[in-house]
Amino acid sequence: MEFTIKSGSPEKQRSACVVVGVFDNRKLSLSAELIDRASNGYISEIIRRGDMEGKLGATLLLHNVRGTLADRVLLVGLGKERDFRDKEFRQGIRNAVKLLNETGSYEAVIYLTEEKVKRREVAWRVEHAVVVAMDAVYRFEQMKSEPAEVRRPLRKLTLSVPQRSDLTAGEAAAARGLAIANGMDFAKDLGNLPGNVCTPRYLAERAQELARQFPDVKVTVLERPQIEALGMGSFLSVTNGSDEPPRFIVLEYEQSQRKQKPLVLVGKGITFDTGGISIKPAADMDQMKFDMCGAASVLGTFRTIAELKPKLNLIGLIPACENMPSGRATKPGDIVKTMSGQTVEVLNTDAEGRLILADALTYAERYEPEAVVDIATLTGAMVVALGHVASGLFSNSDTLARALLAAGDDAYDRGWQPPLWEDYQEGLASNFADFANIAGRAGGSITAACFLSRFAKKYDWAHLDIAGTAWKEGKEKGATGRPVPLLATWILAHESAA
Repeated sequence: MEFTIKSGSPEKQRSACVVVGVFDNRKLSLSAELIDRASNGYISEIIRRGDMEGKLGATLLLHNVRGTLADRVLLVGLGKERDFRDKEFRQGIRNAVKLLNETGSYEAVIYLTEEKVKRREVAWRVEHAVVVAMDAVYRFEQMKSEPAEVRRPLRKLTLSVPQRSDLTAGEAAAARGLAIANGMDFAKDLGNLPGNVCTPRYLAERAQELARQFPDVKVTVLERPQIEALGMGSFLSVTNGSDEPPRFIVLEYEQSQRKQKPLVLVGKGITFDTGGISIKPAADMDQMKFDMCGAASVLGTFRTIAELKPKLNLIGLIPACENMPSGRATKPGDIVKTMSGQTVEVLNTDAEGRLILADALTYAERYEPEAVVDIATLTGAMVVALGHVASGLFSNSDTLARALLAAGDDAYDRGWQPPLWEDYQEGLASNFADFANIAGRAGGSITAACFLSRFAKKYDWAHLDIAGTAWKEGKEKGATGRPVPLLATWILAHESAA
């Protein structure tokens, strides 16, 4: 979709549709008032009749409104004006774009970006309007023999800003929002592909395609012999039961003008997770194709960063494999040696994500990083704790945690920080190895993070458990593209601070 930024009065816009807001209790926004005046009170008349109350989520499409140059005027309910915040703004944009895409308005001018949102400037509103609009029209139909045809799909959106002095900031914000949305789409496409297509080999190929598209990104793919030579016994223990060969994918983006320590992203890339010998129940096992969404978010974030070209250094590490049961598979009670030299008693082969991340976190040491963030659909306990709203955020650095939480708030891709106290480490004790890969049921997300922390002692580290946020279930089943917005916002803040 194409996005442009404009400043001007709504009644003067020649467009297939002009989109304006109405607040609860039938209060017109300023842009709606301007159209009302131009139409000699037509909008007020519609409101008085009760066709539009201004409730959040409501829409009303009007044709041939007198006094305007647009073919249509779309009224969008914004809820109570005093409660108009991030969520309400984004929902208003989403409702408008969905309706426009379904009604043949191939282009439109949106004035919702002029509405004041508490704590948010024009640039924020423009950036989020682009991200939400792209998400609203996203469809995954690559595997369908006959994709659904959208009649005259929405192709161009003009986002209005209050003043001409806002145009430059608005254009930069639109470019940033589009890059984030493109990264999310890339991550969603990978997550939505089935496990028989999106294999470790396929992930590596997509990473190499990304490097060809964006020459600033360098990709190296390590295969099993090289992984063995590195001593990644923990990673290899997970892939032993699969016929699909593992891949360890390294992405490098080095554009800092000075010798800046890199930021490192580590993404869990289990392209399908049966649980291994500790096999999962059959119900909903199909959703385990999403167990590589951590890896997808790393690739999506690199897609965003490569498009925006910030002056910084970024590394991506993706251990990719399947977790399958077979005669070769790791068994409960087996002991494996990690790249760090520490040994792990594998009490449950379905706690495999931490095993592959452990070796990747050790590999990250060679970069002497400024900070490392791993991203993983790690624990069902995280879904129980936070549902599908926030990602769990664990860290050994309060400074890093605060920066990530702030980025998540700005990106509306929020995290929440549980404790990572030393007391929780005790549950990982083992009589036979240095420690076990699981503790008891209590605090399962925390003890999983405790396990990872044992491999991240040489740098500032954070762990994002995205088990509840990486995909949706039910009617809207599919990958969300999270936490690409959080990661991209955090990374770009480093260029701003440099």
